[in-house]
Amino acid sequence: MIKIIIADDHPIVRSGMVQIINHEVDMKVAVECETGEELLSKVIDSDYDIVVLDIDLPGRSGIEILKEIKKIKPSLPVLILSSYDEQRYGVRAIQAGANSFLSKDEDKKVIIEALRRIKGGKKYISPKLAEVLAMDIDSTSDKPPHENLSDRELEIMRYIALGKPVSEIAEALSLSVNTVNTYRARVLAKMGMKSNTQLAIYALENGLLDK
Repeated sequence: MIKIIIADDHPIVRSGMVQIINHEVDMKVAVECETGEELLSKVIDSDYDIVVLDIDLPGRSGIEILKEIKKIKPSLPVLILSSYDEQRYGVRAIQAGANSFLSKDEDKKVIIEALRRIKGGKKYISPKLAEVLAMDIDSTSDKPPHENLSDRELEIMRYIALGKPVSEIAEALSLSVNTVNTYRARVLAKMGMKSNTQLAIYALENGLLDK
């Protein structure tokens, strides 16, 4: 039996995934988690065959949690299942160690196929993401400015572009206000910008606010 642990803060999404996975005779969702921290504690304490992880989680992002999982259990396969755009976030997820990145809107047959493939430690890359990965390799010198941001910096930039105050960002990401201000300064410097308005315009024009 393939033992799977899921982390997603939306009960309806988790319920849907449980239904899809448990329909298979050789698969079972053993544990459901709402946060990345809860997931990490479960992964440390018990053994699972596959992790299904969302990017947009309360507190630390799924990409950060993914990196932590790979430090703790490098061989544990991770499927990132997200509503975030595959072309914008898929490359980051794969580079961080994910075995696959799929949209939550993906057909259930594809999700099951991906889970079976990554069970053995292999990668499952959709044709669309494979094309993006190839383009990323071929055009590293022509990357847009936001591609030079770290995962956390990109996350902070999105919050800023959405008009969230620093205090709210700090609370959402479990960071101090000073730390968020430090990240903001780094983002502005790397992007060559001087204001939150410039960041917001850039994010909107480059589709960074789309999931």
